[in-house]
Amino acid sequence: MSETYAEATARETTEGRVFTVTGGDWDEVVAAAADTADERIVVNMGPQHPSTHGVLRLILEIDGETVTEARCGIGYLHTGIEKNLEYRTWTQGTTFVTRMDYLAPLHNETAYCMAVEKLLGIQDRIPERATVLRVLLMELNRISSHLVALATGGMELGATTLMIYGFRDREVILDIFELITGLRMNHAYVRPGGLAQDLPPGAVDQIREGVALLRSRMHEYDKLATNNPIFKARLVDVGCLDLAGCMALGITGPILRSTGLPHDLRKSDPYCGYETYDFEVATADSCDSYGRFLVRLEEMRQSLRIVEQCLDRLEPGPVMVADKKIAWPAQLALGPDGMGNSLDHIKKIMGTSMEALIHHFKLVTEGFRVPPGQAYAAVESPRGELGVHAVSDSGTRPYRIHFRDPSFTNLQSMAAMCEGGQVADVIVAVAGIDPVMGGVDR
Repeated sequence: MSETYAEATARETTEGRVFTVTGGDWDEVVAAAADTADERIVVNMGPQHPSTHGVLRLILEIDGETVTEARCGIGYLHTGIEKNLEYRTWTQGTTFVTRMDYLAPLHNETAYCMAVEKLLGIQDRIPERATVLRVLLMELNRISSHLVALATGGMELGATTLMIYGFRDREVILDIFELITGLRMNHAYVRPGGLAQDLPPGAVDQIREGVALLRSRMHEYDKLATNNPIFKARLVDVGCLDLAGCMALGITGPILRSTGLPHDLRKSDPYCGYETYDFEVATADSCDSYGRFLVRLEEMRQSLRIVEQCLDRLEPGPVMVADKKIAWPAQLALGPDGMGNSLDHIKKIMGTSMEALIHHFKLVTEGFRVPPGQAYAAVESPRGELGVHAVSDSGTRPYRIHFRDPSFTNLQSMAAMCEGGQVADVIVAVAGIDPVMGGVDR
């Protein structure tokens, strides 16, 4: 084309210089673009992307294949759960919190109920059987969550067999959850004061069979990935974050333990009697994505040990505090449509005691009152420290509930892990963080 038709005007924007090309000689257009000091390109990865573990938006500034700046865009899964809790009774809150980190619902429920029980001052009155079952369910939940981390991480790297094995083994645990709580996830099974109901017939045998099956399959992950040179080549020295970086950002969970620091709330600040269980804290010293993979793999083995100990120490007894002003609902049963009020119990209180019927009605509709004050309770979730700050104004509903979700905190490390690395390694780093956006956005 003639030079008279060449037109490549530039204008400055918040994202840098933008060129508007409207014809002209291509050589001149390229020459005009070359006047800029760099070749910075800003791209979006997500929020609809198969390797962002949910609706996470990554804003990447790249120079060729190198990431020069990485930022997280969150909020696409905001559900307002913390605000909704202020309009529900303390017991109804479990139905909301179980939906936050949807891969670790039982950890959400237990942390929330521990905070409520602190406010009520009934921590020492929780039945032993309920406490043991809480530990058992949380450890099964830890295994199922790590299996998803391994499966999705493998899928993103092209290791589809790892994905198939991970989801196959997760089904064993979800079947157990469905037998016990009536649901595969979003259970609302842990309640302030104990549990919604006791184990159904056959649950202990099914759990023992599931543990034996999972233990027999653990070596398959080593064969598939641990010493696989292709797998290691993608993870070793990728997404690095040392101990100083973790401490500066408040990082917990497998990311922190991959630096060699054995920080685990089950050991450092025990709850639910964890100090009485025999298990080791899994660590690695590589500070990279491969170390996080090894930590999660070993944690699954340790969780199986804890589950077996729970089964051995299960003794007959109640699973809810004796105080009927707190124990809500009075009786539950598993029906064809899930968990609900026991019809036998409803018939009993309707036919024999008007006072029991009134009390049941008030407890279900109005809820119990919690003394004024505030409490903090934390558990070691599959992703790190999951804390709950609960505030009461002596009402039947929370004044404020705030969660310290580990996925939200751990996502801060994304920039430190990715900047200076390759675009392809961003996927590996995010898989190593294992964020769950339901917990991030809440």
